[in-house]
Amino acid sequence: MKKITQLICAFFIITSINAQQEKGIIGYTNWLNNWSEFKPQKVEYGEANQILVGNISSDTKLLKRNVYILQGNVYVTNNAVLTIEPGTLILGDFQTKGTLVVTKGAKIMADGLETDPIVFTSNRSQKKAGDWGGIVVLGEAPINKLGNVGSYNLDLDPALTTYGGDNTTSNSGILRYVRIEFAGKIVKGAGTFNGLTIAGVGSQTILENIMVSYSAGNSFAFYGGDVNAAKFVSYKSINDDYKFTQGVQCRLYNSLAVRSSYLSSNKDGSRSIEVKLYENKNDTDFTKKETFVTASNITMLNDSENIKADIQSGLIKEAVYIAQNTSLELKRSVISGFNPAVLLDANTEVNTNNLKKIKFEEMYFNLCTGNVLTENNNSNNEELARWYSNSMFSNVSSQTDTKETFVDTFNSKRPDFRLQMGKTTASSMDR
Repeated sequence: MKKITQLICAFFIITSINAQQEKGIIGYTNWLNNWSEFKPQKVEYGEANQILVGNISSDTKLLKRNVYILQGNVYVTNNAVLTIEPGTLILGDFQTKGTLVVTKGAKIMADGLETDPIVFTSNRSQKKAGDWGGIVVLGEAPINKLGNVGSYNLDLDPALTTYGGDNTTSNSGILRYVRIEFAGKIVKGAGTFNGLTIAGVGSQTILENIMVSYSAGNSFAFYGGDVNAAKFVSYKSINDDYKFTQGVQCRLYNSLAVRSSYLSSNKDGSRSIEVKLYENKNDTDFTKKETFVTASNITMLNDSENIKADIQSGLIKEAVYIAQNTSLELKRSVISGFNPAVLLDANTEVNTNNLKKIKFEEMYFNLCTGNVLTENNNSNNEELARWYSNSMFSNVSSQTDTKETFVDTFNSKRPDFRLQMGKTTASSMDR
């Protein structure tokens, strides 16, 4: 009987520890292994022997045995399917700022393998953020713009870049085990491309295990649509890691954002997550759905070895920014090394109705100057602290060194950003 009791006690202790550690990215093993790359500038890539240019208007397959170069703006049109074999290398041309656009109705089937990912990168020997455009996927799902249609222009063909529609479950294909490196070309007077732009994309599209590194724009930008995303990695983006706008309904799971104190945009800030209702108020249909993001097991961290000094020098800002009239539910996630963790738009009134739309549950706030604050309105901060420190939310706060918080963030070959065992057990939410 004594042995049975001991076994039961041991079971509950193990179960309790495991439950407490299910914050931030999770997995019995480090799911970043094999397919990710944290030093892409040091990788020797092959020379291109095939050119992709103009329109791809019929079903086309890219083969691993070739190395492809994107020259200029390349469009998948006419409901064509672009299939890419696992292990295929596609180079974005620096001179012509190569960009791949999957137009509305077309599909991309880029289904890589953990041991053989598909790689999009720069063709320059000295690679830098913004060397080429990136990948744009345009779909037929609803957005909140007038007429339920938008156009992703910049320097693209307006006739080929419309997105939006009524098909919530539309399928734009598969992006799985894909790396996108050094994208985000700047278009003078128009803006900056993102590593991966997902506009009006429907829920049948498969988006898993995608890594965007060193993007000059946002790593991932969601413009409307209804999407599921899992195991995304944003690494050292200059702009936002994850941008959500134009009424997107997004479910993001088990994903990572690693920021650098020394890479940021001077224009509109650089955050791990930015949630906005619209890009342009004048063409927004306010009868449509508001932007709604539910995210769980997300890790957001600043990789600085001296976070406090970087905060004092003004190099670090907030991790999450939530604009007025949007919804964010963030659960079982880690925010480490920001100033503060979360910032609410100054126009967001702090009341029960709004706070029910902005949920933080089972969070681990670490090395942040504050947890949830309001922009330019310090009078609301005490009320926010009381609300989110309520025991029913199970949020905790700590000031633990990065090296002690995560398993092995500074491993140059195989970093592990999972939370160390026991790190959330002795912490309590600041008031």
